[in-house]
Amino acid sequence: MVKVWDGFIRGFHWLLVIGIAVLYISGDEGWLDLHFVTGYMLLALMITRIVWGVFGSSTARLSSLFHSPKAVISALLKDQPATGHNPAGSVMILVFFTLIFIQLLSGLMSSDDILVEGPLVQYVSYAWVELANDLHRDNIDLLLLAIGLHISAIAFYRIKGKKLVKTLVTGYSSDAADKPHMRSGKFAYMLFIVLATALLFLWGQEPLMALLNVG
Repeated sequence: MVKVWDGFIRGFHWLLVIGIAVLYISGDEGWLDLHFVTGYMLLALMITRIVWGVFGSSTARLSSLFHSPKAVISALLKDQPATGHNPAGSVMILVFFTLIFIQLLSGLMSSDDILVEGPLVQYVSYAWVELANDLHRDNIDLLLLAIGLHISAIAFYRIKGKKLVKTLVTGYSSDAADKPHMRSGKFAYMLFIVLATALLFLWGQEPLMALLNVG
């Protein structure tokens, strides 16, 4: 068994799963205070992931996610050992990151023209607000589709005997091609806490206070 995922990457994955679920349900149900607070927390999480993609473990590096089309096709056709994400999985991760950032950033510039608006609405033109509204509404469907494909891929690999979920819980894999360089995720968690606190202080005080005053 080889350790392929550090503590932050594992925590990031499960926090992202929970966060997207809460973001979707709160938006669908109109729980806007929870929706905004969750959005700010997820933005802090995603920024931390990008930073960790530069300074973190070798399997966390953003550079490890970019592969040639030939490598991606080969990974789809052949069952090859990989340390971390294989080339096909890397494409899915890049798609996820893109869709999640679109969802979060468009939310910052969205407005219902009545009561609710994102913190960046005052800094952009109305044309940008309209574009953000459309993206925020439509992009979630693409994100849900990507999640469905991701779950299907996990189920497919599970049938083939690869326990990807277990690997993201324990961090260890029996299918690694080599032993990656690992770094402690403590710095990343500290950065996440700092960023989350800063975003909530800057933009999220009102919705956070409203949530804390419930009950």
